[in-house]
Amino acid sequence: MSLAKPKTKSYVLTLKLKTELWQAHILEKRFEIGRKIYNACLGELLKRYKKLQHDEQYRHLAQQPKSKERNNLLNELYRQYGINEYAMHDFVKPMQHHFKKHIDSHTAQKIATRAWLAAEKRIFGNAKKVSFKKYNEMDSLEGKTNSTGIRFKDKHLLWNGLSIPVTIHPNDVYAHLALQDRMKYCRIVRKRIRGKIKYFLQLTLGGVPPKKINRQTGEIKHPIGQGDVGIDMGTQTVAICSTKDVKLLLLAPSVENIEKQKRVLQRKLDRQRRANNPHKYNEDGTIKKDNKEKWVWSKNYLKTHQQLAELQRKMADKRKQDHQRLANWIITLGHRIQVEKMNFKALQAKAKETKVGTNGKYKKKKRFGKCIANRAPSLFLNILNQKLQYEGYSLQYIDTFRVKASQYDHQNDEYNKKTLSQRWHEVDGRRVQRDLYSAFLIMNVKDNRKEIDRHKCLERWDQFIRLHDEEIKRLRLHPYVISSMGI
Repeated sequence: MSLAKPKTKSYVLTLKLKTELWQAHILEKRFEIGRKIYNACLGELLKRYKKLQHDEQYRHLAQQPKSKERNNLLNELYRQYGINEYAMHDFVKPMQHHFKKHIDSHTAQKIATRAWLAAEKRIFGNAKKVSFKKYNEMDSLEGKTNSTGIRFKDKHLLWNGLSIPVTIHPNDVYAHLALQDRMKYCRIVRKRIRGKIKYFLQLTLGGVPPKKINRQTGEIKHPIGQGDVGIDMGTQTVAICSTKDVKLLLLAPSVENIEKQKRVLQRKLDRQRRANNPHKYNEDGTIKKDNKEKWVWSKNYLKTHQQLAELQRKMADKRKQDHQRLANWIITLGHRIQVEKMNFKALQAKAKETKVGTNGKYKKKKRFGKCIANRAPSLFLNILNQKLQYEGYSLQYIDTFRVKASQYDHQNDEYNKKTLSQRWHEVDGRRVQRDLYSAFLIMNVKDNRKEIDRHKCLERWDQFIRLHDEEIKRLRLHPYVISSMGI
């Protein structure tokens, strides 16, 4: 019996490609070929799956309760109908041979794998539908190794006759240290920045990222701390508690001003769309579902659309940069970082049940979709966990339903249910902010992640109150706080 090869740690280094015009044209052609190959693979998979759905044995097995025997029989059917990753590698071979001057076999196999991963979600019920890629929507191509196909050598991208140099600044110590690690494979990424197409090379390297050093002191910039840290995640805020510091912060504060500009452009885009396509709308302003005529896009509409795309790119970059900075600071507070397990995807969805308020009007079904999309709390936790894994630790998720951090009072050792609007608690005669107190309790959860260690809470209470009061003073002087903070 052969054992699966264990996964090794890896990270990505992104370098800008110095492309000439003729090289950019070749890359553009290859991205378009890659898009067509992807769509062909995806279409073939969906066709095979539709054929499988008419199989009597498959329909019978799909209705049976889950078991090992049932799964084995289903896997055998998938193999017979060619619905698996390796069957797609065989399917893509003749197409790759036709485009062999542009697309190598390893790149074609990775494209087929991407199509399989998309179709797999639909086949196994993790997605309702899959989408084909439209023109100019294929924005990355990657290889499997650094020995053939897309590869990096002597500060150049080499791929089927192309040799494109990358930009590495002489004083970029991080990049020079990273390039000493083992090269796994390369990926070419296409981005539209300020209306112009730019190409980048992403190198997937084995190991952990080099430590960034402070040039003045010669010390590591973000050394891992020792101790307990509790995090209470909200949809827009994050409360952090440790024995060293207590903070209540807004997630991704840099996106706040950009979000206002984004709303203005979205309204403008909607006005232009309606002015150009009156035939597509009903009198009440809703879209005609039975109208199959083409949409009309004016030059001004396309210009506004590009402006909106540029804003969204800026938001994504600034959001990720803010998350990286916050994660770097949190790991300096301690190595045992605990957080409640939350289903952000469920919070994004609208409420299913229709409710009527006391005034006789229908209550809004909107929940937290927009703020979660803008602040990306799940992305922040992924970044924090990745940084911890580089240090040999991992983010610890506590049992939300057993711990009940928002209901517990460590002084009385009691649970009292509170409404979401109640932002302050009375604990031991002191008023404490709800999110900060929850972070304090999460910090003191036992190793089993199911109960709060009351003894630790009593020991650390005085220190927490001192840091808590300092943070509340800072927030009251801050020019911008949101209502959920309760300040």
